[in-house]
Amino acid sequence: MKIKVGVLFGGKSVEHEISVISAIQAIGSLNKEKYDVIPIYITKSNEFYVGENVGNIKSYTDINTLIKASQRIILVPDENKVKLIKYPQKMLSKGYVDYIDVAFPVVHGTNVEDGSLQGYLQMMNIPYVGCDVLSSAVGMDKYVMKTVLKDNGIPVLDCKCYTANQYDENEDAIVDEIESAIGYPVIVKPVNLGSSIGISKAENRTELYDSLETAFQYATKVLIETAVQNLKEINCSVLGDYENAEASECEEPVSSDKILTFAEKYIGDGSAKGAKGTKGGVKSSGGSKGMATLKRKIPADITNEQRDTIRTLAVKAFKCLGCGGVSRIDFMMDTKTGNIWLNEINTIPGSLSFYLWEPIGVKYPELLDRMISLALKRERENENITYTFDSNVLQGVNLGSGAKGAKGSKV
Repeated sequence: MKIKVGVLFGGKSVEHEISVISAIQAIGSLNKEKYDVIPIYITKSNEFYVGENVGNIKSYTDINTLIKASQRIILVPDENKVKLIKYPQKMLSKGYVDYIDVAFPVVHGTNVEDGSLQGYLQMMNIPYVGCDVLSSAVGMDKYVMKTVLKDNGIPVLDCKCYTANQYDENEDAIVDEIESAIGYPVIVKPVNLGSSIGISKAENRTELYDSLETAFQYATKVLIETAVQNLKEINCSVLGDYENAEASECEEPVSSDKILTFAEKYIGDGSAKGAKGTKGGVKSSGGSKGMATLKRKIPADITNEQRDTIRTLAVKAFKCLGCGGVSRIDFMMDTKTGNIWLNEINTIPGSLSFYLWEPIGVKYPELLDRMISLALKRERENENITYTFDSNVLQGVNLGSGAKGAKGSKV
């Protein structure tokens, strides 16, 4: 019997559309002889939908029409599976749509990739692919991630972090502190977003004010760090879990202004046709380059020693954060000094970074299959953990009519 895999994508995130692209790429590459794939679209209002056209990329040119033609559902746990139940229920209508054995979140950004969806799936008692709740949350918060990595001896840039309230209370004092602690130029970024959204470089005080205002439009907390001179960016993917993990080939994104914009990553010049399973010419099978409108070098133009260092650091970071499935870890290098710093981790990377695995012989269907196997392995391990404890503590509780809560109760 085939394993029923529910591929979840979309959600209330500024990276909603990129999630749709990544997910439909994955859906097209899953082994249909082994898996029965059910696409599950999450709207920007966090409503779940299934339907005939939910897995068709062309349907997303008119999402309102797609939703009207699809069925809204809720997830209901039932023994070792999760049922997809129609919502709202209608009289004399079959309420049961289907079920899934394992969930495969292909989501990007806040409210979905940051542990929110993972926590929901965990409460559903359903195996799910990728990082767990904690590693998802830590990986999304760039400041927390840096503190964990630094404590584990992984090189990261020093930074400052501020909340919107702190900035509103005294903008000038914050800017003064940044100038004193870091100096120019600096990079300002929302603490919990990807896809280059809200990120900018400031060369002086005026630009710093502008950059902070921009970043605070997308998050209540921002991170400021020094801008690396003579910058070369290197990305590496990791596959595995806390026990065993391996690194992919390295890539070198190429950008004229050294900060990759959202448009550079995903839109390009708009000349590509977005054919079956693609986004702007992004193929989902052999020989492809992921988000193809982004210029990149694979393998990266680095020495063998630098490649080994980056791949080793990537695996170490993946393990110490407790990640699972596939992540992409981005590094920065100063080409003059040779210094290397870990920049950030993408716990569910765009295109699932399949284009970094193909050069070392791992085709996309195999990559997806191994990710699902890792999810089922984690579920088997979790089944051996005790999550409940039987006791008679409630038998002797007498709160009475005037009880003041647990602290004032008589047990």
